[in-house]
Amino acid sequence: MMATMTQTRTQTQTDSIDPARIQALNVTLGLRDAQPHPFAHYAFFWDPQPADALGGDGHPKLGGLIPDLGLPRRMWAGGRLRSAAPLRVGEPATKASVCLRAERKTGRSGDLGVVTLRHEISQAGYVVITDEQDLIYREAADPDAPAPAYQAAPTDETVSETRAFTTTQLFRYSALTFNGHRIHYDRDYARDVEGYPGLVVHGPLLAQYLMLMAERELGGLARFEFRATAPLFDFDSATFCAAPSDDGLRMWVRGPDGRLCMTASAQ
Repeated sequence: MMATMTQTRTQTQTDSIDPARIQALNVTLGLRDAQPHPFAHYAFFWDPQPADALGGDGHPKLGGLIPDLGLPRRMWAGGRLRSAAPLRVGEPATKASVCLRAERKTGRSGDLGVVTLRHEISQAGYVVITDEQDLIYREAADPDAPAPAYQAAPTDETVSETRAFTTTQLFRYSALTFNGHRIHYDRDYARDVEGYPGLVVHGPLLAQYLMLMAERELGGLARFEFRATAPLFDFDSATFCAAPSDDGLRMWVRGPDGRLCMTASAQ
C-alpha cells in the first residue's frame, strides 16, 4: 500500500554568506583555508523554530515543507549535488526549496516514509548549487528487533584516509548546520529512544569528507551523488575510500568492522 502527497510545498530563505561561518565550518572539518568547499551551504539558511514547534527528536515538527506521514524516526538516506559555481563569500544568496515527493509505503519490514527535497541556491540571479535530499521516516524503534545485517564494503580502493569522530566535533557540526536531531549529541536519547548504541555521525558529515576527497583527486567537483547504507557511531573509526570510474570516482565509507556505511560517485 502506498499513499502519495500531491500538494506542492515550497519554502524560500535568504542568507548572507558570512565568512566567519565558513571559517568556523572549515575549522570543524579540520581544514586550514577559508574558502567555501562543497556542502558549505549546509552552514547557512537556518530555520530557527521556538521550543514548542520542535518534535521530540529535536527537529522542527512536520507539517510544513515536509508533510507529516505519521512516522517519527528520521534518517538521511542520500542525495545528489550539482555545482555550477562555488558560493561567493559575503554576497546575498537565496535558497528555494520544494518537496518533490512524500510517500508512505507499507511492506514486509513495516511502514516507511520516503521524502525527496530539492534546494536551489542562487546568487546574483543564477542558480549555483542544486541539492536534492532523500529522507526516510520509520516507525519508532523496537528494542526487541534483531540487529540489522549490513553489506560488506569494497576493499579495492586506490586512495583512502581513516578518520575518527569526537563528540565535540559532532556537537559543533550540529550547531553550525543548525541540526537539532538529538541522535548526534544526546547519547541517552540516541540509545533509549532510537535504539542506537551510540551517537550517530551525521550522514552529510560523512558525505562532506567524501566530497573533499573528490575535490582533491579531481581538481574540482561538479556532480556528487551519495547513499547512506548503515550508521556510523562516535566510537567508530571510518575509512574513506575512492577508486577511478569511467567518468570520475566511485567512493565509499567503510566502518571498522568492514560494513558499508555510504556509497558515492563524483565527477
